[in-house]
Amino acid sequence: MCHFLAQVLHESSAFRYSVEIWGNTPAQLAYDTRTDLGNTPEHDGDGYKYRGRGWIQLTGKTNYSLATNDLGQDFVNNPDLLAQEPWDSLAAGWFWDKHNLNTFADKDDLMTITKRVNGGFNGLNDRKMWLLKAKSVLMI
Repeated sequence: MCHFLAQVLHESSAFRYSVEIWGNTPAQLAYDTRTDLGNTPEHDGDGYKYRGRGWIQLTGKTNYSLATNDLGQDFVNNPDLLAQEPWDSLAAGWFWDKHNLNTFADKDDLMTITKRVNGGFNGLNDRKMWLLKAKSVLMI
């Protein structure tokens, strides 16, 4: 539970945002042609359409399609649903379960969890801070 909270608190900026803040950064613009995320290789707006949403910032058409199949809502054609309750929180739990992240949480493996959630280690210090706070409250 502590690791889950640390990740979603970081990804959502303490539940302030359920949609990725879009600034047309080079990394964000590159989402548009990220076929590894299920987006098309053309510059057609897929990156923005399937930008991070929900408390875990689900990203890419593949994730939106998988969540559509498993959660029974059409996130591919209605991506903004992922930014609304109950789907913002349910999608976070779905992603966590789909990627078997409890296995790594049970090992207290913040690095692997962060890599699987973020694709890298962005915000690692913030995630560590949230993890310590969650542990201080929940593991008394």
